[in-house]
Order: sequence, then structure tokens, then C-alpha cells
Amino acid sequence: MAPDLGSRSPGRGSFTSGLASRASGACRASSRPWDGGPVTTPGRNWAETHTYAATALHRPSSVDELRRAVAESPRVRALGSRHSFHDLADSPGLLVSLDAMPREVVVDADAGTATVGAAASYAEIAPVLHRSGWALGAMASLPHISVAGAVATGTHGSGDAAPTLAGAVTALETVGPDGDLVWTSEADPDFPGTVVSLGALGIVTRVTLRVEPTYDVRQDVRNAVPWETVLTDFDAVSSSADSVSLFTRWGTDVVDQVWMKSRRSTEPTVRWGSPATFGQHPILGIDAVHATAQLGVGGPWFERLPHFRAGFTPSVGAEIQSEYLLPRDHATSAFEALRALGPRIDPLLLVSEIRTIPGDDLWLSPAYGRDTVAVHFTLVRDPDAVRRLLPEIEDVLAPFGARPHWGKWFTLGADRIAELYPRLPEFRALADRRDPDRCFRNAFLERTVLADLPD
Repeated sequence: MAPDLGSRSPGRGSFTSGLASRASGACRASSRPWDGGPVTTPGRNWAETHTYAATALHRPSSVDELRRAVAESPRVRALGSRHSFHDLADSPGLLVSLDAMPREVVVDADAGTATVGAAASYAEIAPVLHRSGWALGAMASLPHISVAGAVATGTHGSGDAAPTLAGAVTALETVGPDGDLVWTSEADPDFPGTVVSLGALGIVTRVTLRVEPTYDVRQDVRNAVPWETVLTDFDAVSSSADSVSLFTRWGTDVVDQVWMKSRRSTEPTVRWGSPATFGQHPILGIDAVHATAQLGVGGPWFERLPHFRAGFTPSVGAEIQSEYLLPRDHATSAFEALRALGPRIDPLLLVSEIRTIPGDDLWLSPAYGRDTVAVHFTLVRDPDAVRRLLPEIEDVLAPFGARPHWGKWFTLGADRIAELYPRLPEFRALADRRDPDRCFRNAFLERTVLADLPD
């Protein structure tokens, strides 16, 4: 379903008369699965690393149908574009997918914002914004992911001045446990805890994002950049363009590729490595047809900021991803620690990506309170071997306060996570207040941010 460009303000949408009052307490009181409409089995996630345990998947076609499904279900969560690599989006009861709901894109030119349907992917909304003269300031590697899912997990792109995708949010609309519609804006004291919420506060239906006038981007690649250059002056490398990604392995003397995405029309002035002479994929040996255009050829922002083209399967598909985000001040020390672990990492590694993100004030954002460097691992799909490797990576990164990406594999327990997020007590209180009967909780939340910790 293609998005439609509108001009209406976000508002609170239409209400079915009496729905909220009829539904009050239903989620709390019901002990049976919801049977108010057609359902299917949820199946598996995108990378086939998780089979959903939910009893059923329902696809409402309107907000009111969604509200009724939530209000009448004892346990319910939203399933987005299936790009989480584990059970984050799973439910012990009903899953709902919003992919049958309208994909509106409503621009408020005076406010410099666009309100979009939560289930829409960035690949869907970006061309609509561009045609109307607007753009987003950042995008993730994959344009395939849904707006709500990316925001709820603190997913990010790359750039010293490019915040996480959640950092572009100015307001969002959520269906609460009784089917009530809640609109939370930046003026609300709950806002910093509501944006990156891991689905713990309800089903997000619409998101308002900051936009700016549209722009073009060129992408240049340098190959075989010495690790010595990166370790000596990482700031110079990361600031060489508006968005910079380093693709590497850990047991070599060079960083294989540095991708530089720039709003300037001229090639970044750098002396390290050698310029690419043909298009490349982030993973060596894979056809570059999957990747966005390089070699300095300019194009619209949404066709350059992601690494992968929307019309192709991103990355390799048969993979497991992990990622850890740590204070930028510790970047080079963390790189050296990972290089020492290279002989253990590289046999399971397809590629690592290093990116930078400025800090934000969103309580569960992995970039909360600090300028951040992110180290991503695309690993072969060998679950047992990856489970053995991740604790080793986490141990060497522990001295640097590394936080895991919520949607990717990690093994850190609730006690370690509690140490990494200073506002976690406030988030737990917010979740108890917004969802007192735990309608939106699942196994992932209960072993991570909402676990029962000893006093």
C-alpha cells in the first residue's frame, strides 16, 4: 500500500463512540485469546533466526479495529517489518501487524514535520517526502525497516551530527491497553521515556518526524585504509563526510572499506587508502547490485544514505546480527580490544561496521547521554557458535560501558543492562503506570528492562 501525501495536522484521529469506555478493563480481565477477526500464524522473522511463539497474527485495517483488538486481548504486541533478530516483537498471546492500515504521509510545512503511519517503511515514506520537497536528516542502513520499529529500538544511521532515527521524533500516537488513543509530544514529561519504548507502552499507530528541505548526496568509497590511520585520528576519519561507515574485519592490518556520504558536490579530501574504481557491497565478494550507488554519483538523499537498495534483499539474509554502542571517547581503546579478539571473531564474521551517532536524551536509547560509536557484527547463521562468541565480545567491551542494540543478538542479563541505563527506574515506573496489567509485556522485556531485580 503506497503512502498518500496529505496536509492535515496529526490530531488524535477519529474515535468510535464509546469504545474506550466499553473496553475499560477488558485487557486486564480477559483470559482467552482474542477471536474478533481473521488471524494467521506469525511464522518467522526476516533472517529466519526466530520463530514467533504468538498464538495468532491479526491484521486490522483501521485504527478502531486495532483498538478493539488490543482492548479485547489479554496479551498483545505489534509485529513490524520482522527485522528484529530475536523475540523482541513476539507475544505470549496475539500479535498485530499494521501493514493493512493506511500509509498516510502528512506534512506540516510550518512546523517542519511529517506525520506518518507507524507501519510504513522508510523506503515507502522517503520518496513521498522527496517529491513534496522534504527529507529526513538520517536513515539506517536498511530502508526496508518500519518507522515504528526503528524508533522503538533506537535504531540509527551514521554521522557525527546525525542522531538516531528516534531523535527525529516530535510526537507519537499509541493505542494503550484499554484501546485508548494516547498522543505524546515533546511537551509531555513522559516523552523521553515513550519514544524508545520497545513496545512496552502500547501499539504505536502514527509518528511525527522532523523534516528538512530535500537534498542530494554523493557516496565515495576508500579501500584498504590502514588501521593505524583509524587508531591515530578516528575523529578525522569519522568527520570526513556527513555520514561515514567503516567496514572491516578485526584480524587484518587494514579497514577494508570506508563509505563516505556527503551533501557536498565534491569528493571528500582525504589521503588515506585508495579510491574505489567500481561499485562495492559492504561484504566483500557479494554483487554490488544490492548496494546504493557510489563512485561520487549524486542522487536523492534516500537513494544514498542507506547502504542497501530497497528493491533487493539487504545484506546476505542468512545471517545473525549483533551490535554494541559505547561512548565515543572510548572508541580507539575498544577497537584495539576487538582487534586482540580478532582470531575468535573473524571465523564467524561476514563484516563489522563502525559508525558514530551523537548523544540524545531518550531514556532507553543506546545513545542516551553520550556521543556514541557503534560497532556492528554481521555473523554467519550458526546460532550455537554465535552464542559462544557474544559473551567474549561483551566481556572485552564491558569496561567501556557498551550497550547492546535492542533488536540484535546479545547475552547481557538484566543486572548488566540496569547498570548501563541510568533512567531505567523511571522507565519501569512509566511502564507500570501506562500498562499496569502487563498487556504489552513479553519474555524479552521480562528478562531485560522489566525484569524483577533483587533489591
